[in-house]
Amino acid sequence: MGHLAPWRRRRQTVVGPGARAGALGEYREVVEQRTVPWRGLVRDIPDFPAPGVLFKDITPVLADPGAFSAAVDELVAWSLGRGVDFVVGIEARGFILAAPIAYRLGAGFVPVRKAGKLPWAVEQEGYSLEYGADRLEIHADGLPPASRVLVVDDVLATGGTASATVRLVERLGAEVVGLGFVIELGFLAGRTRLAGRDVHSLIAYPATPEVDRT
Repeated sequence: MGHLAPWRRRRQTVVGPGARAGALGEYREVVEQRTVPWRGLVRDIPDFPAPGVLFKDITPVLADPGAFSAAVDELVAWSLGRGVDFVVGIEARGFILAAPIAYRLGAGFVPVRKAGKLPWAVEQEGYSLEYGADRLEIHADGLPPASRVLVVDDVLATGGTASATVRLVERLGAEVVGLGFVIELGFLAGRTRLAGRDVHSLIAYPATPEVDRT
């Protein structure tokens, strides 16, 4: 492993509620020392899934073992100290990130899915995004009242799915203590729908859709 760049060195540490304070500090320190070339790993795909949409594809990030591990580690480090009981992942790429984050935090994982995908009684919420509209659902018994929830997804765009998920979580009586994303598209102003919420993204694209030359 010594020949790998620091951001490619994967960690297997679990930093759940029982971890000692020193271990949490050490975990944060190691994560903060990483410099990951995130933008170089994100692929732009024009006119997907609809004409006029420039899709930010994070599958190269997920395919790179070091980058994937670093993404999980950074979101975990940011989440420490929030007393997270459950990590809610938004369909579908949010599942890929939320499950390992929940494992590292010693928390439960709860999926939020599109309508008709969950087998039990559900709560439902409509949402809009930059290329359409749909509905999200969560199991009606998915979160205990007063539980502390971290919401995770791959991209913060218009904020439609994230804000709908927040409403679902709060309808069950749980508390959203943060929202974590790999990518934030600032020019779609999704953060405005999450005003007053604690939001963190690994890659923040500018507030105007200019070509990134870095």
